[in-house]
Formats: sequence, structure tokens, C-alpha cells
Amino acid sequence: MRIGMMADNYKPYVSGITNYIALNKRYLEKAGHDVYVFTFSEPEHEDDDPRVIRSPGLPLADTGFYLSLRYSREAKKLLQTMDVVHVHHPFLSGPLALLYCRPRGIPIVFTNHTRYDLYAQAYLPAMPDIVGNAALQSYLPSFCRAVDLVISPSPGMREVLMQFGVDVPIEVVPNGVDLTPFAHPALPVTRAELGFQPEDIVLLFVGRLGPEKNLDFLLRSFTGATQAYDHLRLVLIGAGPAQEDLEDRVNRSGIQHAVRFMGPVAYDQMPRYMAMADAFVTASVTEVHPLSVIEAMASGLPVLTSSTSSLGEIAGDAAETIDPMSTDALADAIFRLATSADRRRDLAEKGLLRSRCFSWTQTAKDMLAVYHRAAGVAVPSTTVPASEQPVPVKSMSRERSL
Repeated sequence: MRIGMMADNYKPYVSGITNYIALNKRYLEKAGHDVYVFTFSEPEHEDDDPRVIRSPGLPLADTGFYLSLRYSREAKKLLQTMDVVHVHHPFLSGPLALLYCRPRGIPIVFTNHTRYDLYAQAYLPAMPDIVGNAALQSYLPSFCRAVDLVISPSPGMREVLMQFGVDVPIEVVPNGVDLTPFAHPALPVTRAELGFQPEDIVLLFVGRLGPEKNLDFLLRSFTGATQAYDHLRLVLIGAGPAQEDLEDRVNRSGIQHAVRFMGPVAYDQMPRYMAMADAFVTASVTEVHPLSVIEAMASGLPVLTSSTSSLGEIAGDAAETIDPMSTDALADAIFRLATSADRRRDLAEKGLLRSRCFSWTQTAKDMLAVYHRAAGVAVPSTTVPASEQPVPVKSMSRERSL
């Protein structure tokens, strides 16, 4: 098949959606399919990855996003040769799919990856909730009716779409993760490299440093927890518009010795940081299907998170969840997890088992079956190469910290 992935942004921009597209592209190409990514960027950008088709866009400040309402003539012509297109963002790529592909009868699949209502609250706090919700209720149902198939990464996200008035069938296909590097990591980053001691309990966050991740809340809770347990440490991996404010909060709170901002880390190095940490923590309430949480579970890390529906569905009983969410409640949960090796071990074992449900080899096969159904062709049997088989559950090897 010729498969077109339509995304508002792509590499080098780092996000869960970008990683998801790259993983699926890799799997589908190994299965013999031609996969193209259609996106926006500066005209002179060069890709190492083949078949990434970029149309010129206007940069949105320094966010890494580029805006455009059309593809280049060459991109449009190529897009219209696809057997199926998969839209990953509804507001720019979505209308272009309808404009370019619908008249040609090319099947359109749409995955809603993001809680756009919560993003609006994070980035436009002065805007009343009803305004953002009204816009979504006006746009999303009509867009979903116009495409051929709507995908949700989780049952919770499906419920959210239905609450916004989406009244077409919604199929749940989880976003997959390549578990192998996390189950069999290279040598961990040493604590000495970070200025930490062997006896420290290190919490890890991986993600965009933006308002939607609720990191100011996390830092306030972490500050409270450090007052009760001095050996707590926090490592934040990622970049984003909130970084300067977060660093300022760390300095004003007097916890510079306990927090490290690592900036963006190459994806192939991420397992080394996961292997170094004692637990993974996030306070985000906007997540739909966070790959970093699944990667943490596959690494044998206990997970501490908010009790949002999607996160709860993903982690199940493999996470320490906070409900209701408050700084005192999160600080208390951090303290309890840091001081209980048995609890960390129990969550880690459950997480290892749970992570196997999201092996990208299986989820990519499921999505390929969706493409074939959307295109109205029979689903062929696909043999997964031995090197791509789901990894076995490993035994625990965190005797140092557990």
C-alpha cells in the first residue's frame, strides 16, 4: 500500500505523536509498504528519513510549529496518489485531507491524539472554558463525520470525543511503543554525572516543558516532599516554553541541588536515563496516551501520576495515582513511594507486565488492518521479523534502588 501520514509537525520536533508516526512508518516499511509523511517546515530543511514531504510554513515563534493552509504543488500531487491517508492533527492537516483527498475518493483515517480542550486551558488561560469547548463541539463532530474512520488511542479519549458530540463509530487502537530498548538498555547514566549520590531516590519526568504538563504543580509538590525526605531528586528531560519559569521556581524554592534540567535528549539515549531512575512521575492532566509512561513501565520503573482517565487506563494497577489532585496529596505520594522499596518493587513488576499490551509490533499490525479495511481490501497475513517480536518480560534488576 501507499500510505500517507499527515501531520502538522514532524521531526526534528519532539513529541509523542512524532515518535508514534516514526515508529509506525518504520514497521510498515519493513512490512513492504510505501509510507510518506506530509508536513510543514522551513523550505531548506533536509531529512535523513526517506519519503518525508515538507511544504513551506510560517514559523510560530520558536515553538517548532509551522503554519500553512496548503501543501506545495508537488506535495499535493504526490498525496493524491496514496491508497489511504492517516491524519494526526485535525485543524491544519485535517482540512487539507478533506480538500485534497476526498474528491479523489482516497480513504481518510483520523486519530485524535490530544485533549485539545485541556491544551486550550493551558495555553489560553484567559479564555473561558465554554469558548474552547464550544469551538471543539462545533468542529470535531463535523470533521469526524467527513472522514472514513476515527481512531482513539484509549477508551477514555473515545468518551471525551463523544462528550464533544462526535457521533460516528470510534475504534480504539493504542499507540504502540518499541519496548526492546527499554527492556534491554545500554549502560545507565551514572548518578555521579548528575551530581547525585547512590543513596538518592531519583524521580524522572520526560516530556515537553509546557503549561499543559502541569510542571509548576509538580515542582511545588516535589518541594514539599523534599522537606520530609532529603534524599529526593528530580530529573526533567525535555524542552519547552515553560523552562525558564520552571528554573526560576526551582531557584526560588531553594532546591537547585535536587533538580536537574537535562534539555532534549536523543531518543536512543532515553533508556539510559530510565535505567538510572527509581520512579517516573508526571502531573499532567492533558495526556491521551503518553508513550513515556509506557516506556517507563517497560523499563521497570514504578509510575506516579494523576488519575486522569487515559493515564489510569494505560497504567492500571501499575501506577500510584493521585485523586483528588492537590500539591499536598502529590507530595505525600512522592514521600510514600520514595520511602517504600516494597511498593516501588510491586508497581515495577506490574508495570513490566502491563507494558507488553502496548508493543508497537502488535499495535502497528492493528493499524495496518485498519488501513486495509478503510481502503476496502483484504487484510493479508503479516509475519513479524524475529527482531521485531514483542520482548519477553524481564526480571527485576533494580536491587540498588529497590
